[in-house]
Amino acid sequence: MKKGLLVMFILSVSILLLTACGPQVPAGEQPIETEAALRLVQTGTEGVVAQPLANYPPDILYDQNELIAIVEVHNKGNYDVDQQNCFVQVTGFDENILGTGLSTPRSCAENFGVLEGKNVYNTLGTMNQIEFRSPNVILPNRVFEYNPTLNFVTCYNYHTVANPEVCVDPLFYQVTSEQKTCVPTNVGMGGGQGAPVGVSYVGVDMVGSKAIFEINVVNNAGGRVLSPYSDIRSCGQASLDYTDLDKVYYTVDMLGGSIIDCKPRDGFVRLNNGNGKIVCSFNIHGSAAFTTPLLIDLDYNYVNSFTKPIKIIKTPE
Repeated sequence: MKKGLLVMFILSVSILLLTACGPQVPAGEQPIETEAALRLVQTGTEGVVAQPLANYPPDILYDQNELIAIVEVHNKGNYDVDQQNCFVQVTGFDENILGTGLSTPRSCAENFGVLEGKNVYNTLGTMNQIEFRSPNVILPNRVFEYNPTLNFVTCYNYHTVANPEVCVDPLFYQVTSEQKTCVPTNVGMGGGQGAPVGVSYVGVDMVGSKAIFEINVVNNAGGRVLSPYSDIRSCGQASLDYTDLDKVYYTVDMLGGSIIDCKPRDGFVRLNNGNGKIVCSFNIHGSAAFTTPLLIDLDYNYVNSFTKPIKIIKTPE
């Protein structure tokens, strides 16, 4: 009897030890796996990408038939877009022939509410299908063929978040290198930040206790950058003004210092040939070198498009 109790006691202790020493995180969330997922989420140069579903619309169709165009919309970046922040519109055709059903802007997130970007649980982002329908295509009398090129325009609002770690040293010229934990150097940021507009590098310079950061902003994708205050619902039409083009609203902050100034002072960086520059200076607190994240947020609208040529033939009578 005593031997049996001893065996049960040993088994109980063994089970407790195994439980205590076992993994304490859910499956698939080991630190190495999470780090790899975060790397996928925080890099990349795409945002919302649209493409046609094969054979919708077909290359050739008869008039007096329904025309259906289906667009696959994929949020490949890491910023979520809701129903008011992303639209697809079709242009490039005569509404007297194809009707008005195709030209009505449609939300990228319809039936979803939010078209989520990629995250550590879904590193591919979310996809939706948008259906455009023209119930009755009618060619005018004595017109036997019509060859429009449909232009599918996607306009959306997006944010880029970049947090490069920078070294700042308020006593850069007064302390020997052996006493420093880091040395202020420029930070390269290739590969993007999970959005079509990104930060390519940050230049770091120290002038006494003042840190000066030169932040290079770049359009990494093939679309056009618009001001975040432009009208994305109808950007496929001629509603955009020249002042809407190539403008990115920015904010820059850091925990280890107090901001002195940022240029351009109106809060908008303007891109020239896809590149722009922000220069910010901060007073650095303390007397020792340290690393700290620079907190950069870019807010902008973005537009890209693809075309689909089709041929409409008069239905034989």
